[in-house]
Amino acid sequence: MLDKLLHEYNYPLGLLEVEHPVAFGSSNKYADIVILNKADQTSVYCILEIKKHQGKDGKEQLKSYTHATGAPLAVWTNGVEIDYYERLNPNYFAPLSNIPKFDETINDVKKEVFTYLELMQKDRLAIERKSLKLLIEEIEEIEDEVLANAGVDIFEEVFKLIFIKLYDEMQSAEDRIQIERDIKKQQKKNTNLTDKEILKLLADENTDNINDYRQLEFRSRGDAHHTKKIINKLFTNAKKKWSGIFEEGEPLRISDENHLQICVGFLQNVKLFNSNLQVIDEAFEYLVNKSSKGAKGQYFTPRNVIDMCVYMVNPQRHEKMIDTACGSCGFTVHTLFNVWAKLADQGKANFHNFSNKKLTKDQKDFVTNVFGIDFDEKSVRVSRTLNMIAGDGKTNVLHLNTLDYSRWSEKLKDDKWRKTYSEGYDRMLELAKDKNNPKFFNFDLLLANPPFAGDVKDTRLLSNFDIASKGNKRQSKMSRDILFIERNLDFLKDGGRMAIVLPQGRFNNISDAKVREFIMDRARLLAVVGLDGNTFKPHTGTKTSVLFVQKWDDKINPKAEDYPIFMAVSENSGKDNSGKEIYQTNDNGERSLDKHNHLIQQHDLQEIAIEFEKWAIKQKLSFWK
Repeated sequence: MLDKLLHEYNYPLGLLEVEHPVAFGSSNKYADIVILNKADQTSVYCILEIKKHQGKDGKEQLKSYTHATGAPLAVWTNGVEIDYYERLNPNYFAPLSNIPKFDETINDVKKEVFTYLELMQKDRLAIERKSLKLLIEEIEEIEDEVLANAGVDIFEEVFKLIFIKLYDEMQSAEDRIQIERDIKKQQKKNTNLTDKEILKLLADENTDNINDYRQLEFRSRGDAHHTKKIINKLFTNAKKKWSGIFEEGEPLRISDENHLQICVGFLQNVKLFNSNLQVIDEAFEYLVNKSSKGAKGQYFTPRNVIDMCVYMVNPQRHEKMIDTACGSCGFTVHTLFNVWAKLADQGKANFHNFSNKKLTKDQKDFVTNVFGIDFDEKSVRVSRTLNMIAGDGKTNVLHLNTLDYSRWSEKLKDDKWRKTYSEGYDRMLELAKDKNNPKFFNFDLLLANPPFAGDVKDTRLLSNFDIASKGNKRQSKMSRDILFIERNLDFLKDGGRMAIVLPQGRFNNISDAKVREFIMDRARLLAVVGLDGNTFKPHTGTKTSVLFVQKWDDKINPKAEDYPIFMAVSENSGKDNSGKEIYQTNDNGERSLDKHNHLIQQHDLQEIAIEFEKWAIKQKLSFWK
C-alpha cells in the first residue's frame, strides 16, 4: 500500500508514517499507515488500516482512530476489498470512490467522470465475489447508522433510493449495450484475459473519448447540498418514467443532506442492473419481509425454484400467464425472460437470463400477456417496479385480494386505485369468462407460491368456494393455501397449466385427502417436486413441494383415471442449514462467476427440470413436443 501511495497517488515519503501513534486517554494505539496534512504536518489527513487477507475486522477501529485524530479521510483494506470514507462529522462516514491524489482535493474525487464503464469496473459484487446479499448488508448499515436516526420509514426511503439508482443506470442502457458488445469482441481477440483485465483495457482505450459515454448521476458529488439537488431531480424524472409506483408529489423524506449523501455513497458502487434482476429482487425481499411479509407466512420464492417451475411449464409466445400471489413478481419476470429468449431465436430458453439487447416488438407485446396480483401494497409496488424495468415501462401487476374477488368491483370506485391499476385490470377482464363476474378466467399458465399461514374465517368469503363445503355444510374456517388451490384452478382455462408451491402435508396428510381429490377431479397431476428443507431458510423451515397440474381438456388433455406422474426430490437447495447460499468455487477456492458475473449457486433443480422435459416429451404432453 505504501508503494501505491508513493507512485500512484504521488504522496511524498515525508507525508507518510507507519505505525503512527493515536492517543486514547493516557495510552496510545497505532494506526497502520497515515498520510499527514501537507499544510500542517502535525495533523493527520488520512488513516489507512490494512488487515489480513479476507479479514473483516478493523472498520470500527479505523473509525475510532479517525475520530481521535480528526482526520477527514479513512481507508480500510484486506488486500482484496478496499473501502474509502470521508468523515462528515463524528457520527457519519460517507463512502468515497477513492481518495485524492497528492495534488487533488476531496471535491476533485467527487467530481470525477463516472460512467457505466467505471461502474462495471468498480462494482463490488463482481470485484469481491460476494453473495448478492451484499446489497442487503449495505441497507442494514444505512438503517443502523443513518435512517434509524432520521425519523423516516426505512422501507420507503431505501425503496426510493434503489428506484432512483435503477433509473440512473437504465438511462445509460445504450452505453451498457455497447460495452457488452466491446467486451465480447475483446474476449474473442484476447482469450486469456479476465473480465477485470478486459474492462481495464476498454477503459484505457476510451480515455480520449470518455465524454462519448453518459455520466452516471447517482453519486456523492461535491457538497451534500449539490448531491441532494441531483438526487431529487433524478427522483422526479424516475417517477415520470415509471408512473404509478410513487405519487407525483411524493418527496424524498431524508431531509438531512448529510444523511442522504451517506446513503447515496453506500449504493453508488453497486451495479444494481444485472441480467436476472436478482440484486434488486433480494434487496426488495429483505425490505418487504422485514416490514410485512413474514407475519403472513409468505416468503419470496428463491430464483432457482422459479427457474425450475418456469422451465417445466414451458411458456409460449401466444400464452397468457398470471401469478395470483406475486410477491416481488419473480414468476412473471422470469416467464418474460424465458419467452423473450425463444422470440430472440436463441434456441431453447435460458433458465434465468435477461438479454442486454433492446426488446423487439414481439417481446414488448408479450409483456401485456403476463399478470400479477398481490394483497400486500408494498409487494405490489416492488413487483410493478421490476416488471416496468424488465418490460419497457409496461406492467399488469394489480393490488387486489385474489381470494375476495366478489369485492373487486369496489376498487373501481377508488379514483387513486383506478388511476394506477385500471389499464391492467381491464386487460385482465378481457380474459374473464364473464366480465361481470370475475371468478372464472382463461389463462394458459399460472405459477404461484401462495401464503401458508393462517386460516380464513370470513363466512362471506368462504361461501364463494366449493372446497370450503363439507356435505351440505360450510366450513367455519379454511387454510389460506387450500383456497388458493381452487381459486387458481378457476383462473385457468381447460388445458391450462399450473405450478404451485404447497406445504408438504397437503400431499400426504390423511386429513387433506379431500383436497387431493378436488385437484384430481379438475386436473391431471403432472409432477410433484419435493423441495429441500433449507429452500426457504432463513425465513422458514417449512417442508414444501411444487405441484404441477394441467386442467382436463377433451382435445389436448382428455380425462383419465390412470396415468404416470413425474416425481422428484431435491436434495440440494443451494443453501446450508442456516439459509445461506452455497456457491460453486474454482480451483483456487474462489467463488465462480458465470459470463454475466453472477455467482453460481450449487443446486439440483435445473437437473430436475431437464429430466422432466425428457419425461414430458416421452409422455407426449401437449406443451412439450
